Amino acid sequence: MTMTAPIDTTDKHEPTAEAVGAPRTADPVELESQVRSYSRGWPTVFTHAKGSVLTSEDGREYIDFFAGAGTLNYGHNNPELKKVVIDHYLEDRVVHGLDMFTDVRREFLQTFDEKILRPRGLDYKVSFPGPGGTNAVEAALKLARKVTGRESIVSFTNGFHGMTLGALSVTGNSMKRGGAGIPLVHATPMPFDDYFGQVVPDFMYLERLLTDGGSGLNKPAAVIVETVQGEGGINAARADWLRGLATLCKEHEILLIVDDIQMGCGRTGGFFSFEEAGIEPDMVTLSKSISGYGHPLALTLIKPELDIWEPGEHNGTFRGFGPAFATATKAIELFWSDDELEKSTIAKGAYVESRFNQIAARFPEQELVVKGRGLARGLQMPSGDIAGRIAARAFEEGLLVETSGPSDEVVKLLPALTIPDEQLKRGLDIIEDAVVEALTAA
Repeated sequence: MTMTAPIDTTDKHEPTAEAVGAPRTADPVELESQVRSYSRGWPTVFTHAKGSVLTSEDGREYIDFFAGAGTLNYGHNNPELKKVVIDHYLEDRVVHGLDMFTDVRREFLQTFDEKILRPRGLDYKVSFPGPGGTNAVEAALKLARKVTGRESIVSFTNGFHGMTLGALSVTGNSMKRGGAGIPLVHATPMPFDDYFGQVVPDFMYLERLLTDGGSGLNKPAAVIVETVQGEGGINAARADWLRGLATLCKEHEILLIVDDIQMGCGRTGGFFSFEEAGIEPDMVTLSKSISGYGHPLALTLIKPELDIWEPGEHNGTFRGFGPAFATATKAIELFWSDDELEKSTIAKGAYVESRFNQIAARFPEQELVVKGRGLARGLQMPSGDIAGRIAARAFEEGLLVETSGPSDEVVKLLPALTIPDEQLKRGLDIIEDAVVEALTAA
């Protein structure tokens, strides 16, 4: 789902006479780095957003099945969360606070403990490692190595954990890894659930390497895993597989890190994606929808006995964004004081699954694969080219949907959990029409 942008070959080191001191009049596309991606697949300029609809500057509306890559689980500009933001600024509340004590920081911690952790019987210390998910992952990897005194991390095929060097070392995508420019070391990939089509017993390879003194595998500090691989193609691990992984880690005294950055905050139903499996990771990373409003905020949850940081040993400038604490607290109060959102997400997810099953049944020869849990859903196409054509056609019809997987072969749905039923149905109708068109022409 990419569009090729023209490459400016002008020599930037020798400005022309006209350029010196002249006002900048270049098109924004020419001013921005080639690294941009989403704007290539959705070539329009957005100006407004409300609920599950984005509006472009020409007045066209688009149903949003992307939700900021899972950052906007409660939709765009929820009015109650928006009021919290406005009041925060109007009252001159603390915006930037590093890790100083603030009232909004305290209220978030207390609310998170009262409504999220304690009802689930979870005991974690909360660390604020920086503004984004990759910061949360870096902190978890760093602490795991400090606690255990070991350097190796086990990750999984098709996993994605971030773009900084530590997080990238445990990411599977070869294109993203290739951007590092240096060898990515101290990490060992293992097969994710169903990687071999269940022909090979779960963890046969990993367990053999851990127990064989001649395997060459240094005993890992930690294992990091997504319960549902978002960027990897909406690959959902079975609950039994996750329980087996947790047991294996415990037997070998390896820390278990669950990356819940994209799949947490209710995306799969429960607040944490690992709840269904009944496991209790040693560390959990959260970001994206934790602020509730699209504000940058990330958490690394750690079991109390692992909290051996020295003061300031891991820090960063943007660990205390006041508006994010305020909206995160309000979002938890609004959506996690009961189980209504969880029930709704599961029901909507079942509806998406049924629609995808119907589409797959229409094209048995294409061997389409229906994937996912909750409102993280995917429909795997025969190729990335076909999936890209479906996403492009959906955009033309007023729907934002992305692709994922090793070859971008999966049409990936991450709508807001609060999306109205009619908009969900309309978006799925657009996808179905686009699939029929693409596969009929294939």
